[in-house]
Amino acid sequence: MECNAALERRIRSNLAPFEVRSAVVDDAHHAAVAVTVTDIALGADLPGLPAYSRWQDQAGLILTRRSNKLRNHPGQWAFPGGRLDPGETPATTALREMHEEVAAEIGEDRILGRLDDFVTRSGFVITPVVVWGGRKLALAPNPDEVASVHRIPLTEFLREDAPSLEQVASSEHPVLRMPVGDDFIAAPTAAIIYQFREVCLLGNTTRVAHFEQPEFAWK
Repeated sequence: MECNAALERRIRSNLAPFEVRSAVVDDAHHAAVAVTVTDIALGADLPGLPAYSRWQDQAGLILTRRSNKLRNHPGQWAFPGGRLDPGETPATTALREMHEEVAAEIGEDRILGRLDDFVTRSGFVITPVVVWGGRKLALAPNPDEVASVHRIPLTEFLREDAPSLEQVASSEHPVLRMPVGDDFIAAPTAAIIYQFREVCLLGNTTRVAHFEQPEFAWK
């Protein structure tokens, strides 16, 4: 799947009719993340994924591993994002966090749309903002917030074994995970990835707010 104008149009077209479901949230517990599409470059170093030695035309999503210095969710997979500052919209927060966490400069004209809000077990409402990063987007992780930054090929999220659902005793709903290489990403990040796949890439109307999160993500 190439990172080109046709893919941008496809994602924008699939998001246009999608009826977003929002959650009620106070300002202190509203967060936004940037679901950013770019091409694959150096740094795809996860076990089970190929290593890339030059810029590639294939499209991917930007994900990070959160710094172990952080109080909340250290070391976990995440999209660049954080709490809304006073007066911000989810879109401005997502772009600000992209700049603060991975030094990406992206304008509001590159926003393609948004996905459903996701309510986390840790008490936040996450608004996913879909962003077109395009080709050769320069990234530099902020070590105070990000342990590493990864460009994961979109083809990984279209694997036949994705998503993985696990029934747990603590909930009537299964925990959702998305495999990546020989690793996996858990909800809530995995739920956002899965809805991106279903809505943006496949044109489906798929809801994910009901999926459970593993207990390590509750705190």
